[in-house]
Amino acid sequence: MSSISMMELSKELDEQFDRLVNECMVSGEIDPNLYTEYDVKRGLRDSNGKGVLTGLTEISDVCSYRLVGGKKMPADGELYFQGYNVEDLIKGSEGRRYRFEEVTYLLLFGELPNPKQLRTFVRIVKSLQELSGRFVRDVIMKATSPNLMNALQRCILTLYCYDSEPDEVSVPNVLRQSLQLIAKMPQIAVYSYHAYRHFHYDETLVIRLPDKELSIAENILQMLRPDGQFTELEAKVLDVALVLHAEHGGGNNSTFTNHVVTSSGTDTYSATAASIASLKGPRHGGANLKVQQMFDDLKKNCPDYEDEHALTCYLEGILDKKVFDKAGLIYGMGHAVYTESDPREVILKRYARRLSEEKGLQQEFELYARVERLAGEIIAKKRRLFKPICANVDFYSGFVYSMLGIPMEMFTPIFAIARISGWSAHRMEEVVNNGKIIRPAYKFVGTHREYCELDQRL
Repeated sequence: MSSISMMELSKELDEQFDRLVNECMVSGEIDPNLYTEYDVKRGLRDSNGKGVLTGLTEISDVCSYRLVGGKKMPADGELYFQGYNVEDLIKGSEGRRYRFEEVTYLLLFGELPNPKQLRTFVRIVKSLQELSGRFVRDVIMKATSPNLMNALQRCILTLYCYDSEPDEVSVPNVLRQSLQLIAKMPQIAVYSYHAYRHFHYDETLVIRLPDKELSIAENILQMLRPDGQFTELEAKVLDVALVLHAEHGGGNNSTFTNHVVTSSGTDTYSATAASIASLKGPRHGGANLKVQQMFDDLKKNCPDYEDEHALTCYLEGILDKKVFDKAGLIYGMGHAVYTESDPREVILKRYARRLSEEKGLQQEFELYARVERLAGEIIAKKRRLFKPICANVDFYSGFVYSMLGIPMEMFTPIFAIARISGWSAHRMEEVVNNGKIIRPAYKFVGTHREYCELDQRL
């Protein structure tokens, strides 16, 4: 075939592909009025944005209102793990090194550990940390991905092959698998990052083993940093961030995904990989990265951090889809449940302030606080909202991770390292209760048609 005819064929294929794309978009578009007609709860939410009740849990409680005269009134948000206020859990463990490990114990077993139980639990987790050299070489170091969430999925699914009972879904076996994943996730994420930087950017490859004397938060920092050094405050702040991200009710997208997949009877590795796939999305775990990118763009356009007029114009430009990614969203602002405040954001903001003082970044912290205040006012005014708009935990988490020297590629994996404790607890709850397979309904709104032979189609 001549080169000219090949070019003509290529052009024809491109035109056919473009036509198919357009047809796909048109045929897949559903009349929005049908959602109202059939009372479809889009996104499993009612008309007020409240989540449709699909299950019961004892693991955590997300509270956003108070009852006054039988009416629900907006209130400062509260988050409870197994009945304990997360604010109390963090305050009560001030000064202790293993807050995240203690909270993980609480989520899995329903009770706070006594000193002996915590020591035993920490020792068990540490005994499960290490990855074999063969796994690091054959899995982590090969086919490195620029998105570490994909690397996490691939590694976790491959761990299935290293398990002698991968498909056994008894409670003891699921607990064993969960503890192993909780213990190994930090190394998988950090090693995947180092491998990616080495093979894609020719950086020096340093693989440091976890230190048995350190907590999970401390080990993340010492394995991630070239010199392995960190301050006490840095480790405390990361530990707090892990606690705050460990769990947030059964209705968030990645945890609900775990419930759905677990209800089919599948294995722990597949259920965890599915949750990671959900968390990767920018509407869920990837939101903190979008906040950081938004602030990077804001700093370029508003070099004077104290110029509130310039900041207001920029934020209005975001809402008008004129600046940044033109999506019309001020990332890190607003939450599906919380109204007055997100308790996780309140706590993390407190630690972000302390860390900014140690790092000499008070001016940047004040920029975040200023944008938080202005954004709430601007969104309410532009969108004509009557309920308060609060910042969510993603607003400060990226800033905190940046101050800790954690690269952007690791932002969402850090979320996954924390949230696997909650996923594991919910998977255990689903297994223990042996519920029905989760299968919501979709209403068919197309038309039935007669089949037409190929040679009769135009």
